[in-house]
Amino acid sequence: MIDFHVHLFPNNLFDAIWRTFNKQYGITILYKYYYRQCIEYLAAHDVHYIVYSNYAHKKGIAEWLNTWNKSILHEFENLYCFAAYHPDDENALIYAEEMLSIQRVSGIKLHYMVQQFYPDDERLFPLYEMVIAKGKRLLLHVGTGPVGNEFVGIKRFSKLMKRYPNLPANVAHMGGLEYWEFIQLLDEYPNLYLDTSFTFWPQAPWVFNLDASLLEKYQDRILYGSDFPNIFLPREDEISYLHKLNLSEAFYKKIFWENGVKLLMGAA
Repeated sequence: MIDFHVHLFPNNLFDAIWRTFNKQYGITILYKYYYRQCIEYLAAHDVHYIVYSNYAHKKGIAEWLNTWNKSILHEFENLYCFAAYHPDDENALIYAEEMLSIQRVSGIKLHYMVQQFYPDDERLFPLYEMVIAKGKRLLLHVGTGPVGNEFVGIKRFSKLMKRYPNLPANVAHMGGLEYWEFIQLLDEYPNLYLDTSFTFWPQAPWVFNLDASLLEKYQDRILYGSDFPNIFLPREDEISYLHKLNLSEAFYKKIFWENGVKLLMGAA
């Protein structure tokens, strides 16, 4: 399979993220694995290609993160990356262009909730236009679930899509918690995809709550992702739940492999 939503960070940032999860949300991460352990674990669990991301939670660290990204892409051949970006950095577009020129950099990750800017912030327009021009993609945390703030949600994202209707974007977590509103966008915007991460645990209160027939209908526009290792329930439970929906063989082939291959090869 291809896991299209993995997080890899330098070890000290992983430690800080896990502390934040615990302090702010009372969540204990189940898999406290550093990046090499993550790669080994996923490879041992049938993940052939790992598409990972990291994000700059504040000004001044994205370029450093991207230097780290280049080093691990060189070290591991089965990795693809959504690189870090912050619009307030002096050289933001320069290092973004450098990263987007690398074959196994699939695009740029933006986490609007954590980075605290809106999807339709004008500072981001040059980045969006660069991503489009270079045939790359965006990975966007833009939904309200499992927690949100003023910077996320369908209203501001819809404004962005109206401005850039061909924006090549992957929306994390199936757009949760506004599942219906985000899935409807697939009819209007041909380059928009949704990923499954954090969405199909049956024991979670934010489990995908629409009819499974919609997953079948949009099977060409859904990617499997796990959010590994920043999860607090077993990774395998989401995979099992998806299989228990008893959808078509074509659906499973597409979300676990074929759709991901198409996007990775298209961005190469």
